[in-house]
Amino acid sequence: MSLDKSLKKSQSMARARNVLTRAERLAVLQEDERWTPQKGVYNLPKTKYRRLAPGQSGPKRPSAQG
Repeated sequence: MSLDKSLKKSQSMARARNVLTRAERLAVLQEDERWTPQKGVYNLPKTKYRRLAPGQSGPKRPSAQG
């Protein structure tokens, strides 16, 4: 028996997501030094979603390796 095409999952989303998961938000906040694990996960400040075109990578940041 075959599966109907409407029930099949596509390999990737057709459009970009417009929200971040909590883990992604925490990573962004921690990177910007606006959050530490001691503060907890409730009442998180807002974060700007960094939308990138397909195939692009994020901004180049200087490495902390001295």
